Amino acid sequence: MSKAEILASLHKKGDPLLLPNAWDVASAIVVADAGAKAVATTSAGVAWSLGVPDGADLGTERVAAVVERIAAAVDVPVTADIESGYGDIDATVTAVLQAGAVGVNIEDAAGGALLDPSEQAERLAAARAAADRLGIPAWINARTDVFLLGTDNGVQEALKRSEAYAAAGASSLFVPGLIDLAAIAELAAGPLPIAVMAWAGAPSVAEFAAAGAVRVSLGSAIAQAAYAVAARSTAELLSSGTYDTTADALPYGDLQRLTQPGA
Repeated sequence: MSKAEILASLHKKGDPLLLPNAWDVASAIVVADAGAKAVATTSAGVAWSLGVPDGADLGTERVAAVVERIAAAVDVPVTADIESGYGDIDATVTAVLQAGAVGVNIEDAAGGALLDPSEQAERLAAARAAADRLGIPAWINARTDVFLLGTDNGVQEALKRSEAYAAAGASSLFVPGLIDLAAIAELAAGPLPIAVMAWAGAPSVAEFAAAGAVRVSLGSAIAQAAYAVAARSTAELLSSGTYDTTADALPYGDLQRLTQPGA
């Protein structure tokens, strides 16, 4: 199978795809070496690594450059977080797929407000058309910010969007901010498979799977944890003059091995 077909096959009810999100080549290699069956980028992590805030229009060129380096470094499928598309969905989807991604994550909010479902459906249709022109059956993970923004009647609004997005060619509905298992089960019975985002204290993978989710990702959580180690290590060094925070670091030799060409 092609990598796009492999990515699609990993989205299964009862056995969801587990995605630890990466933000650069080293983080992608590490999660793939740890056993991840696919790698997803986190737009927040990529932005922070380049010194800009999340949601600050990272742009197609910079995102595609990161995706190209990651896709060349790992053997597993790569799916790219392209936020809301950086203005030109066609150009952005084309660029990241040509860079080696076989899936994309596309948001339905801009400037802190939800787009009209019909407008987002047109954008998703443009994404599917771009993938079709390249001959890549890309997995289009249609993110809705209904739950992040606290929209009234969230489940019903998400179901309405799921129907519109499915008709436009989306592959799954991503519902970050939602961890209510009954609500996830209701959405999972709708038009699209459901992808969820997890964090410390969220339901377990087994619980999400039982509710019908086909994909569980960590978003920016790993990047945030990595930067937290940097902050704590620095604080320990400057305050107590000790270094215990770094005790659980990956061995230098392991990172050298993983980043060797052809490793």
